Amino acid sequence: MSSEKKILVGEDSSIIINLTKNVLAFENYQMKAARNGKQVLEMLANEDFDLILMDITMPIMDGVQCTLEIRNLADPVKSKLPIIAISGNAANYTPEDFRKFGFNDFIQKPLDYDVVLATVKKFLS
Repeated sequence: MSSEKKILVGEDSSIIINLTKNVLAFENYQMKAARNGKQVLEMLANEDFDLILMDITMPIMDGVQCTLEIRNLADPVKSKLPIIAISGNAANYTPEDFRKFGFNDFIQKPLDYDVVLATVKKFLS
């Protein structure tokens, strides 16, 4: 069996972080959280992850800017990590917008954790 998959969650809501951690733990995914895009980049520089769940709206650096920076990293593995957008404003964007921003997929808030797990599994299985 493969080793545990590590997921980085960029999200500024403690409630969403805790719920997401609990749901991902059911599937034996390891999860680390960052409160803003700057922290996501710092954590990604120091650790390897298999997937990123990225809130669009965060303080300091939003998820769109952070994703654009990840896509421009020199590291060929990290720059191509699957990144799933999380947004309460997904209706303001088209699927094409999310692709242009560098996201592989998106999930609408409020989060349906069956959808979260299905989307994560789609990229990690």
